[in-house]
Parts: sequence; C-alpha cells; structure tokens
Amino acid sequence: MSSVNAIKHYCPIRRVGSGELHHFFGYYNKNVWDRSGRYFLSNRVPVMTQDLTGKEVAEVGYFDLQDGDTYHPIGTTTTWNWQMGCQLQWLEGEEDRQIIYNSRAENGEGTVYPDFCSTVFNVETGEERKLPLPVYVVAPNSTYALCVNYSRFQVTHRTIGYSATHQEPALPLAPADDGIHRMDIKTGESELIISLEDLRNFQPVPSMDKAIHWVTHLEINPSSSRFLFIHRWTERVEDEFCFLHRLFTMNPDGSDLRLLECTDHPIPQLMEDFDPDALGTFDYEKSEYQISHPVWKDDSAVIVWGPHKGSIHYHLYDDATGEAEVVGADCLTENGHMTYSTDGRWLLSDTYPDDQTNERFLILYDTVEGKRYNIGSFYTDPNLGKENRCDLHPRWSPDCKEVCMDSVHEHMRQRYIIDVRELVGN
Repeated sequence: MSSVNAIKHYCPIRRVGSGELHHFFGYYNKNVWDRSGRYFLSNRVPVMTQDLTGKEVAEVGYFDLQDGDTYHPIGTTTTWNWQMGCQLQWLEGEEDRQIIYNSRAENGEGTVYPDFCSTVFNVETGEERKLPLPVYVVAPNSTYALCVNYSRFQVTHRTIGYSATHQEPALPLAPADDGIHRMDIKTGESELIISLEDLRNFQPVPSMDKAIHWVTHLEINPSSSRFLFIHRWTERVEDEFCFLHRLFTMNPDGSDLRLLECTDHPIPQLMEDFDPDALGTFDYEKSEYQISHPVWKDDSAVIVWGPHKGSIHYHLYDDATGEAEVVGADCLTENGHMTYSTDGRWLLSDTYPDDQTNERFLILYDTVEGKRYNIGSFYTDPNLGKENRCDLHPRWSPDCKEVCMDSVHEHMRQRYIIDVRELVGN
C-alpha cells in the first residue's frame, strides 16, 4: 500500500461498547450520531461473518455515549448486508429524534417491491410506523427518501442486495417500471421519477444494447434540492471489470437530468477465455475506469473517485458546468470512501486493503494546505472475501471533532471513534 506524500499522525481511538456480540453500521455516507452527538446508531449481530440468505436477524439500535455506551435495541431486521447494513439513519429534519431503517414486508406493507419496506421509530415516544418502500437515502430535511430495488442488486451487485422472502423476482434488462422512486416520509406516497428504460435511452451507447442496467450510490445535497447517482450496466454481472458507469445529477422531481461523466470503454473481459478468478478481491476498486463513492461537498459540487479526460483521481465536479478539478493529485492516489467536513476544508477517506499486508489507512486530507495525514492503519482478515468484508467506511461526527469507522482489526466486527480535534483544530 502506498503512503507516498502522507504524514503519519495517528489519533486517539476507542472502541464503542463491549461484550462478545459484533457491531457494525455499514456505509460511509449516513449520519451515525444524532444531532446532539449523544446517540450513536448501530446494528448488532452474534457473528463476525456469515453468508446471508435473508433469514439472518440483525438487531437495530443505538449506543448512548453519555451513559457508558449502553446499547438500546429498537427492533430487528432481516433486510441487511455487511456493506450497507439496513440503511439505518436519523431523520435529522424531524423535531423528535426519529430513526429509519429497512425491514421485511411481512404483512403486505411493501407496495412497489413486495418483499421490502422501511420502518420509522420515534426515540422520544417509542412509536413505530411502516413505509411502503425500502430506502436508499433520506433527504437532510427528512421530507423524502430515494428508493431503489434491492432485488436488482442481488443480480448486479450482490454485496449490497437483500435476499427475497421466497423466490427472487425476474429482472428485465432495463424496464420502464423500475428505477429511482421518491417517497414522501410522512405519507408513504411514492413516484417513479426516472426509470431504467429512461436511462437506457438517454444518450445511449452500443455497450448498453444487451446489458442489464441499475442505479447505485444515490446521494442528496445538503439543502435537499438535488441528488446524484451512478448509472451502471453490464453484460457480465459476475465480473465487475465489465461494469460500465455514468455519473448523473438531477432534481428530486425528476427534472434537469445532467450527465457529469461516462466511462464507456472496451471490455476484453467479455472474451470467452477470460478468467475472472485470476483477479484479486479488490483489484476492481483500483480500476482505471471505476466511478465510485460520489458525495456532495456542498449544494453545487460533487467529489468522486473516477476518470476524467483519461486520468483517474479524486475529481471535484461543478454540478452546473460539469467542469472537474483534481483533488490531492500527488497523495490521494487510491479509491476510498470520502466525505467533507462541514466547513469543506477536510476530506475524510480510507483505502482498500494492501495486497501484501492487508492493512488499510484512515486518511484526513487538508484541502487548504494540500497535505494528507494517515491517522490510523488497520488490519483486515482477507478471508472475509468481497461480500462479507468490513471496509472502514469513515464518517464525521456532527461537530467534526471525531470520526467513526467499522473495523475487524481486533478480530471482531466492531465500531470505533477517533478523536481528530487536535489535527483539524476544532
């Protein structure tokens, strides 16, 4: 693993919680702490790794960081995976502390995707209600969520899918009745705002003709006025080197679709004699054509790991003009899961495991000084594989004085909080 042009500055770290059970959260782009910084969301399971079938139960709850890290379970779910958990997140725009997470539709709650729905839990009152679609991401103002088909992930990107209750549904390549739904958080009413057929027909390229299509990496900007997503397609779902990508933004009513980047390219891996088993677990994450992990820096700028004009870097796009600039060209040289501090100065990210040492770096990059700090290095068990792996997935606290991550460096799947205030000056 390269640490060229990086300053070693390891920060104080502590594990959240204790005991023999395993804790994890999942993806890097969700709000873990509530707005007070006291309550800390987490799933809890009895095993560190297991191939999931849709029957495994995960507890849903939160730690009270001001009461000895006491864990408060609020429910259970069978709609989860090791990478994204159950899309657990706070409804930050609500006056009461409320939590939303995905759950299985066992009593007919699921309307668009019959197997799946979501649950809203009010921490103040203990009340619970169901919404008819599973969520991917909730707007910061908590008025709407963007929803996708987790059964489609079971075919195209199993790492982040949910198994069906009974039989996996048939999936047309680019249907007119599947894509991105916007769901009202209060009423549960929903609308398909862009279909996979719409995307297939928008500035099409020949590689789309025989491919299956899907959307992923949906993110809503801070004012809830616009969102981004990745459109992917492939003829060979079993090999990620055959995935093709486009980065889009649009309004939540489905208007003003903008294409920021397209990485359509030749695919030698489609040859019949190609051996995908010759590739390492994380080789694709280091591909020169990968578009991954886009997030908003603010309402008008998007950062992503991806290629632009023939060169792959962390690129920051102007949503209005499509122009892109490189971030950290000499020191941010690997794909990672990145988010900005609220003031936009610090970029938090991580790396994938080194092929030889199986170590990952936790990174803070100072965009003003142009300096990368490695604030921690953590071992991961290579035997976890791709679907059951544990990426660090770092996330900011509300005041940006701390960051948290998931890790298995202590041979358990656990949560950790790292104090960064000395480095970032908060």
